Amino acid sequence: RYLRTLYLGLQSRWQAEHRRRHFYWRMMFESADISMLRLLETFLKSAPQLVLQLSIMVQQNSIEPLQGLSASASLVSLAWMIASYQKVLRDSREDKMPMSYKGAVVQILWHLFTIAARAIAFALFASVFQLYFGIFIVTHWCIMTFWIIQGETDFCMSKWEEIIYNMVVGIIYIFCWFNVKEGRSRYRMCIYYVITLSENAALTILWFLYYDRKTTSDFDALILVCVVSSSFALGIFFMFIYYCLLHPNGPMFSPRAGGCIFRQRPAPVPGSPADARDGAPGERDSCVPVFQVRPCAPPAPAARAPRTEGPVIRIDLPRKKYPAWDAHFIDRRLRKTILALEYTSPTTPRLQYRTPGAPQEVLEYETTV
Repeated sequence: RYLRTLYLGLQSRWQAEHRRRHFYWRMMFESADISMLRLLETFLKSAPQLVLQLSIMVQQNSIEPLQGLSASASLVSLAWMIASYQKVLRDSREDKMPMSYKGAVVQILWHLFTIAARAIAFALFASVFQLYFGIFIVTHWCIMTFWIIQGETDFCMSKWEEIIYNMVVGIIYIFCWFNVKEGRSRYRMCIYYVITLSENAALTILWFLYYDRKTTSDFDALILVCVVSSSFALGIFFMFIYYCLLHPNGPMFSPRAGGCIFRQRPAPVPGSPADARDGAPGERDSCVPVFQVRPCAPPAPAARAPRTEGPVIRIDLPRKKYPAWDAHFIDRRLRKTILALEYTSPTTPRLQYRTPGAPQEVLEYETTV
């Protein structure tokens, strides 16, 4: 997938102008799919490894250089991947404002400190209550999974695939917050962090009451308790910094969700995918490449002129918003057909999804094929 993304990116630079935007958006959606898979892999592998390493350090009451380096790498990878996915997902969607690099850095710090507090609290409790820690993790995962299922996410094709996806996301919810539903998430996030704060406090207090006084001094135990509380407080502080100052939609408490410096669309770089799109009104006018500045507010949507030429592929399913869904369905079922039509027809194929009214037509680069 990485090689394919690199290939699509190079093609978006080397192809003729009328083909650049096609390869550019294919690259963006492929990148979003990669980030999602890397996010799931990281939390399924690095997160348990981090808790195990920290628990061994607490039991041994010592930290070897290689242990500390490995634990730090696991922690950074968790925070990095969740912020990276949020940024790439916003860059690949026309209905979302792009996240600035300052916002991405602050989001990394937000998740870095909250996950660190969570992992240390887990390690402290697991070092004394191994069996009860397993029961706690399974219980928390079940509650979070049912909560996500109750939210009725819309990511996969079938009901059972959606449930499996929700179960995997429930593992992420063991360690940190991850928004999986469209719309306002303020209240759901507040509920989650209240639960997390209560659990961290309970786990740390129970460890402090029953830890082994022979291997850990009272001073070291007090320092560990302070590290858990201060790390979680720092994470919440950076979360407020992100939402109050650096959120792509503007400050959370501002009467106007402007929050950007540039008020007018900057001139596109000659030869870039944005320059290649200028002749097509209404076709992702609010999106430009990742390394260019996009406008603060999307312009008024212009009516896309209906196309009547070229082959049409009608899909009797509603259009999903997440790029990964198109990769799952279009790539597996229609890939050969679209590629054949793309190179045999003088015009690119039109894709029409089912909607309550007229069929929703998307452009050829709005899929990952």
